Amino acid sequence: QVQLVESGGGSVQPGGSLKLSCAASGYAFSSCGMAWYRQSPGKERELVALISSAGDTSDYADSVKGRFTITRDNTKNTQYLQMNRLKVEDTALYLCAACPRFPSLTYEYWGRGTQVTVSS
Repeated sequence: QVQLVESGGGSVQPGGSLKLSCAASGYAFSSCGMAWYRQSPGKERELVALISSAGDTSDYADSVKGRFTITRDNTKNTQYLQMNRLKVEDTALYLCAACPRFPSLTYEYWGRGTQVTVSS
């Protein structure tokens, strides 16, 4: 049974930092690319960052470039999202995704998310 469990969300003031984690189990972790998405009420789900299976390539949404860093540890079956210089507009439910399908780039596995709230 595949499980993706996010953690690390919370409330923070603008300019602050948070580090999200996504612990994976039930599939060959190092064989799959992964990603972080976010969803806010009334908005479409947004791709935040993605990372290759080996962790050697990554990409980011323009809105988070230079502030967020996606990494993974294939020895711990965990991916991370370091979020710095957080803005109010970063407030969202952050979801972990694994194993992209091509060419649609939809993901096969999803976590339930961890809430990030940025407010003063």
